[in-house]
Amino acid sequence: MPTASATPARAHPRRLIAAAVLVPVLAALALWAFAWPAARTAPRDLPLGVAGPTAATAQMERQLARHPGAFEIHRYADEAAARDAIEDRTVYGAVVVTAQGPELLTASAASPVVAQLLQQAVAEQASAHGTQVRTVDVVAAPAKDPRGAALTSSVLPLALAGIAAGSVVSLLGLRGVRAVAGLVGAAALTGMAAAGIAHSWLGVLTGDWWTEAGVLGLATLAVSAAVAGLAALLGRAGIGIAAGVVMLFGNPFSGASSAPQMLPHPVGAIGQWLPPGASATLLRSVSFFDGAAATGPALTLTWWAALGLGAVLLGSALRSRPKSAEQAAERQLAPVG
Repeated sequence: MPTASATPARAHPRRLIAAAVLVPVLAALALWAFAWPAARTAPRDLPLGVAGPTAATAQMERQLARHPGAFEIHRYADEAAARDAIEDRTVYGAVVVTAQGPELLTASAASPVVAQLLQQAVAEQASAHGTQVRTVDVVAAPAKDPRGAALTSSVLPLALAGIAAGSVVSLLGLRGVRAVAGLVGAAALTGMAAAGIAHSWLGVLTGDWWTEAGVLGLATLAVSAAVAGLAALLGRAGIGIAAGVVMLFGNPFSGASSAPQMLPHPVGAIGQWLPPGASATLLRSVSFFDGAAATGPALTLTWWAALGLGAVLLGSALRSRPKSAEQAAERQLAPVG
């Protein structure tokens, strides 16, 4: 019969094997999540406008159709309508057919990568017919961040700040209303600090300062509430689960460096339902497009924050019930003096 001391000795090799297998699996998962979407970046149903008389635009549409599944064509009567669609974030750009030749309208603020891609695609089509394309950047990226690198780089720090805030609140043992207050307070301060750096110092955000601070704070709260909420329901394992989802899927699936429509299906759509993707889209909308198309990502972040905070309160209530029951039983068993 094995002794009690032999059990840990047998369990030790099993843990060693589990760790040796788990690490490569996690590494492979992380490599797939980050490298696969980047290696398969290409336009997929990318919204693109075509403006001008029907007879004149038909040839351009046929040329664009040579790239099957690349573009989702939206037709507009004239250049003014196409510009409005770009400013409303309905399309990423538009080809306007004029008597002098095709004109390309882009919005590098929406995605510098997409703007460059459209320039190359339309220029190739035009050069085949011996014409040149005039490009107009309708909504230009900030002069201090023409490639959008600073905005893209803000996604990871916000996610890390949310994970850190949720972890600290959980590990400190804050529960219920105190935990909610700690999460909201940390998110608000993070949003103001981030806006101070990105807007006031670096000048890479150009919208309303307080609106940007609110978006940055909401993005942080969406992550921190999810981390703390799962921790309240599942214990410390919840921290790892929430952090893993945000880091392994939220960041690489966000499309912040290009666009959701540039990622493989259904990665782009999934990324917009996770906090990093929603926060990048919302930040672009409020900073460069006067809040156009901000409702969807704002609701996504709000739902993450609300569900996470609700889980925090629920977890606290579930933990307090056994203690209340034990205290009531002790009072009933206590001798009457």
